[in-house]
Amino acid sequence: MALTNLLRKLDLTTLQLFLAVYEERTLTRAAEREAIAVSAASKRLLELEHAVGSALFVRKARGMELTAAGETLLHHARRVLRDIENIGLELAEHASGVIGYVRMMANLSAIVEFLPEDLRAFLAGNERVRIELEERPSGGVIGGVADSLVDLGICSGDADTRGLHATHYRHDRLVIVMRDDHPLATRESVTFADTLDSDHVGLHAASSINMRTHLAARQAGKPLRLRIHVPGFDAVCRMVQAGMGVGVLPLDVYNAIGRSLGLTAVTLDEAWAARSLLIVVRDPDTLSPVSRLLFDHLSTVEARTGGAPAA
Repeated sequence: MALTNLLRKLDLTTLQLFLAVYEERTLTRAAEREAIAVSAASKRLLELEHAVGSALFVRKARGMELTAAGETLLHHARRVLRDIENIGLELAEHASGVIGYVRMMANLSAIVEFLPEDLRAFLAGNERVRIELEERPSGGVIGGVADSLVDLGICSGDADTRGLHATHYRHDRLVIVMRDDHPLATRESVTFADTLDSDHVGLHAASSINMRTHLAARQAGKPLRLRIHVPGFDAVCRMVQAGMGVGVLPLDVYNAIGRSLGLTAVTLDEAWAARSLLIVVRDPDTLSPVSRLLFDHLSTVEARTGGAPAA
């Protein structure tokens, strides 16, 4: 496959057509959607397949389906089209006075516990910067940074950072949250094994807290009686309030959400309950000026504020 020939065929119109064929499953509907004659659409698709050197679709009873080569192109086409859309959005922001744009991903703990105040403090001194923040589990954060989808990420300290540059961001501590009528509610502290006779309300399967609690149960030699998985900390608190079981949450999340629901937090007497959150980037020296400003702010905020969220 000649690179120059491929580049000539990978124009935006052809990529949008390719995506439309995948989503509509027929060339006719895709051509109508993109306002292209069916004959012109067919010619574009054939030329793209010739440039790639492989068929991109196979025709089946249910419509056109991607080949392995088509799956690969779909991954990159979506990224290219998303980047083009972001270029338009960011240029429009610059026209209205914005001087910089930072994309970041963070796990749920960081978003609920620390980032609202920390980002507010940063933006107070950088009012013309825009931040795009997306919530992902720690593994997804690391993948997003490694694949250059975002400039920086915040993840759990026990995640595999895959060779990325990692810097400490914040400390937090996990507690067991329960109703005040639970048998363990009067205890000052509990081990995780103490909780395994109770039903548990767990976070989604990809969360670092979920994975760590499953590991702790295996190490204790007892099953984790997981009654329900929920998507977020607020849902954990509501399910615990409803009597579905106990939950594992960061202490600051309990203070922000669980305390007002009348729940009780008991100290979790486990070494793994004391956690750290990390900032991950590909290379601090290659960050844009505004991304570097945010990186420097977040990597020093705990030392500057004594562990409390930035005011």
